[in-house]
Amino acid sequence: MPTPLPSPSSSPNTRSEGGPSLPAALLCDMDGTLVDTERDWLATLAELLAEHGAAADETALAPFAGLPLDGAAELVARRSGLAAEAARDRLDASFTARVRAGVTVQPGALALLDSARRLGVPVALVTASERPIADLVLATLGRHRFTCSVAHGETPRGKPHPDPYLAAARLLGVPATACLALEDTPTGAASARAAGCRVVAVPTVDGIQEAEGTLLLRSLREVDLRALPLSFEGAT
Repeated sequence: MPTPLPSPSSSPNTRSEGGPSLPAALLCDMDGTLVDTERDWLATLAELLAEHGAAADETALAPFAGLPLDGAAELVARRSGLAAEAARDRLDASFTARVRAGVTVQPGALALLDSARRLGVPVALVTASERPIADLVLATLGRHRFTCSVAHGETPRGKPHPDPYLAAARLLGVPATACLALEDTPTGAASARAAGCRVVAVPTVDGIQEAEGTLLLRSLREVDLRALPLSFEGAT
């Protein structure tokens, strides 16, 4: 089930007079967004696909971006002939080993999380990775920076369905329409939009289109929670 974490101490959520409202909460994807594990994930997939004679170039890997483990294993099985359960076990073990060896935090990620804390905006981790991977990364990022977390398998459906983002909003006691989601893949952005969140995307793969309620940026360093050109329904 989704995991509450120790609540960070913070000041009340406020907005400047006449200025943009702050989001009621910041809901953060993990792989590729806060930490540079998307490349590790794709490298793990490429290794397994190539081992079984399947295409493993950039085009072949694109559909895997943002997929949870089960979905990725099924796709590997269809392409390689490897049984889905065996593919799942191999992917899980190999990716976990890569993450345990160390992950790189994305530029601007910690500064953004700390900014949210100072502004009184609670933060949730919303990831398509399994709980053991999420916990490894939380230890790297600092659990004190998050109020709760939702990992794959802890909601009835995973991304691209809205369930993970809706669950995080419920844990925080705020409407999803008042939340800002950070994402990097079309699968994750679709999940956040389906939940009603506003989205800031720093893409690691192609396919996210800028539209009303969705803002594309080049880096998390460009995210200023006090000056977003987005409106949040129900935010105070």
